[in-house]
Formats: sequence, structure tokens, C-alpha cells
Amino acid sequence: MTSDNQKRVVIKIGSSSLTSSSGDISRRKIQRITDQVAELKDDGHEVVLVSSGAVAAGYRTLGFVNRPSSLPEKQAAAAIGQGRLIETYSELFTSHGYAASQILITRSDFSDETRYNNVRNTINVLLERGIVPIVNENDTVTTDRLRFGDNDTLSAKVAGLVDSDQLVILSDIDGLYNDDPRKNPDAELLKEVTEITPQIEDMAGEPGSAVGTGGMRSKIDAFKISMASGIPSFLGKAGVNNIIVEAVNETARGTYFDIEKIDVNLDRKRQWIAFNSGPEGEILIDQEAKNVIVEDKGNLQPSHIYQINGYFKKGSVVRILDTDNNKLGLGVVNYSSKDLEQFQLNQSDQNEEIAMNSDFFVCELDVAIPLGV
Repeated sequence: MTSDNQKRVVIKIGSSSLTSSSGDISRRKIQRITDQVAELKDDGHEVVLVSSGAVAAGYRTLGFVNRPSSLPEKQAAAAIGQGRLIETYSELFTSHGYAASQILITRSDFSDETRYNNVRNTINVLLERGIVPIVNENDTVTTDRLRFGDNDTLSAKVAGLVDSDQLVILSDIDGLYNDDPRKNPDAELLKEVTEITPQIEDMAGEPGSAVGTGGMRSKIDAFKISMASGIPSFLGKAGVNNIIVEAVNETARGTYFDIEKIDVNLDRKRQWIAFNSGPEGEILIDQEAKNVIVEDKGNLQPSHIYQINGYFKKGSVVRILDTDNNKLGLGVVNYSSKDLEQFQLNQSDQNEEIAMNSDFFVCELDVAIPLGV
């Protein structure tokens, strides 16, 4: 950005923030969003929208009274609704003098590093040219196995992808509370969170619970990603007047997720490894190696390997575990699983000499990252 007062912001809008009480897409709600985004752009900010709503915009055309539940039906609804959704956004942004663009992605676009960088480059060009990229998962072709899981997660990954200065997630609740405010009228809003602790996760509910599914737990998981990527974030209520502008100006009611006390600040390469790469195998290491790589931040040598699981090529991302199967991190291997197995079988003097060479290491651990996110 050109000054400290101008930001690159990723804003996530959920379906409930775009639909009417009957479940249809609400043009009035979309206009309220585009008006605020246009105001941000008038002030010099760059904005990426991660928007749900494709299924909601299309299912009634298929003859459904209620939102469909099966995957093929939802994909068919999205095939209709995605065009309608982007058309509405485009018309409303055009009325403000701005153009909108559509970016449809799947998890496989992020798991392949080349495609990941291509998405990044595309969005950067759009932002540099003053366009508003509107990102959504490609629901028409995505299977459950290839889904991001939810647009909260997608928005956090997009924020890291484009080196965002802030992530704003809008919800139907005005922040994170110390208890469920729908059940406890005395629940208190947490205005600032500096670390995602187990207590914070407990407040969000367990995955699969009524409060956790598609709700607060997915948002907390998203903020774990954004905070580890060095991106301050905000959670607030979508229906509040001028919430987006106030969130960017840090005057909104809600919960701000601060990064000042976060030790982990992953660069782009580490973000890709941590959150998108899809590990292709596992390397189990002994206790001595665990001390070396966890405490001393050293590189993993062939002599450290206790066991190799799976098949992987040179340059693949693998999980690093100890002999008790505790996950220690991820790393990029310099040798294939076949080569490493051969090293283990042939413990000759020559291989021992190679193994002691500081330039010969299995995994470049300065790009390994903790798996706590």
C-alpha cells in the first residue's frame, strides 16, 4: 500500500449476511456491503471480498422451497446462483465507478504451489488495477474431499495469499463471547484476543456441536491461520450499520484479534506449507533428532530417521513426527522416500560421511512449521 493509513483488506461475507428471511439473496444487503467497500476504496484501500451466497441465489430456480441438502443439488444451485450473485455485485460496484471480478477456486488450486502462486499473481494484478476481486469456492465442481471446509477458512488463506493487512469476518453475532450469548444473557464480549488458547477454543464450542458447526469454531480456526500469518483480524456483526468501514478504522464493536504477542509469523512459503500443501508422507524421528530440530532449530539428517511412511518425491512436503506419533511440524524433503529408505539400508562408511555433512539434510527445517494451527 502507499501509506500507513491505507490497507489491503480481505472481507468475508457469509450467506446469512446476504440473504433475506426467506432464504433468497437480498439485493439490499449486498448494496449495503458494496456501499461500504466503495467507501473504503474511495479512501485508498484495496479490498478482496470472499463471498458466500451462490447456492442461496440459485436453489429456488431449481424448484426447491428450501435450501437443498445433497451435493449434486447444491452444485446445480450454485451453477445458477454464482452468475446471479456476481452480476448483482458487478452492477452495484459499477454504480460506484468500480469494477468487480470473479475468482472461483478449489482446495486443489491452493495445494499445488504453482497454481497457488498463479492465483496470487492474478489477484495482485486486479488489485493494482483498482478492481474488486470477489472470491468464492467453486461449488459447482468441488467434492467434499476437495473443499476448504468453509469460507471462514478460505478467507484466512486468501488473506495470507495476498499479504493482507487485515482480515474482517462478518457474522450474525457481534464478536467472541466468554459464553454463548444466546443461552447466557450475562455473557461478555471479548474486545481483544492476543492468543488462541485452549480456553478461547472452548468458548467457540467443539467442532460438530450446534455452536461449532459453521459457526464460531470455524471462525476461530480461521483466526489461528491469519494470526500465524501475521495478519490482524476482526470479527463483528454483519447487520451493524457501517460495520466494514469501522472495522477497518478499528472503531467497530466486535473482537479484534491482535498479533503483537504472536511468536509465529509465517512468510508466504511457510504459509503454503502450513495450510495448503497437503503432506504426502511422514517421517518419524528419534528423541535425539527431536531435540535437535525442536530446540535447536537444526536440519533433519538421515541418521535421525526412525521410520518412513508413504511414498513421496524430492521436494514434497511431509509431516515430521516423533516415535510416539506426536506431530512436530512440516518440512520440504530434499530426497524421495525411495532414496531415504536406501540410505537406511546402506549404512556404509560413505553414507555415514555424507550423513555428517552439514550440506546434506533430509528436510530444510527452517521452513518447517508447528502443526498447532
